[in-house]
Amino acid sequence: MHPGEILGTVAVLFGVVAVLGVWFSIYNSLVALKNAIARSWANIDVLLKQRHDELPKLVKTCEGYMQHERAIFDKLSEARGALLRAKTVGQRAEAENLLTKALGGIFAVAEAYPDLKANQGFLQLQTRISEVESQIADRREFYNDTVATFNTRLAQIPDKWVAGWLAFTPADLFHATAEDREDVEIKFAMAG
Repeated sequence: MHPGEILGTVAVLFGVVAVLGVWFSIYNSLVALKNAIARSWANIDVLLKQRHDELPKLVKTCEGYMQHERAIFDKLSEARGALLRAKTVGQRAEAENLLTKALGGIFAVAEAYPDLKANQGFLQLQTRISEVESQIADRREFYNDTVATFNTRLAQIPDKWVAGWLAFTPADLFHATAEDREDVEIKFAMAG
């Protein structure tokens, strides 16, 4: 083998190593993003579980006071049922949005019941659920940021080629529904 052939072989090997290095780098970063999406959804899920654990206590505390507000409790029950039926992240997000709206309705209607507003158990539950709601909002933002980064990378070259070869598909964003963007109408039933 003469020096020109050796130099050509070294250049080809160097090129192959460089291409493989770029491919593995892209692969590893896409896998890291995919795992970050799963981890951020799991973090949201933990908070949602905490919120769901508090709901029966909230309902029990409110029911005695809000005897004329059956529609509020029905919406809460419908939202919880939708959560049980949800199979995908999108369906789960939609059901969680319904639950958030139902909780907002309970807290808004509670304003019409001074005894309930003064109930220590209700106040503690309201504070706890409000804190969890705030944490959920923060986690949703992180989740959506991670999904947006991942989905952007899947559309960019050369990441698109690696992602296509690996059959990576875009992830779903956690978004508000059109109904969530509407103003909430609150009606108070007059007791007795």
